Amino acid sequence: MSTSHFYENESQSERLARKSKETPFFPIAIGVCAATCVYGAYMFKRRGKMSPSIFLMKMRVAAQGLAVGTLTLGLGYTMFNEHLRHTKSEKD
Repeated sequence: MSTSHFYENESQSERLARKSKETPFFPIAIGVCAATCVYGAYMFKRRGKMSPSIFLMKMRVAAQGLAVGTLTLGLGYTMFNEHLRHTKSEKD
């Protein structure tokens, strides 16, 4: 059975579990984005005289920025583990 055939038959929860194992920083990034959205909803009433559309745009940029930053850290960590750590262990 080919791997592409196996992936066609998996459910959404199985796919999410597989992707979480392959890239563990992805669920962390989603959690950070969700936490920023919750914080934005909590702070919406305390925004002062700021326009609702401006406030929501700032929260969207913050949520996306934190998610992208988390994924970037994960990519850097993965690259370090796969390339630099293997290079050092090969020298030993």
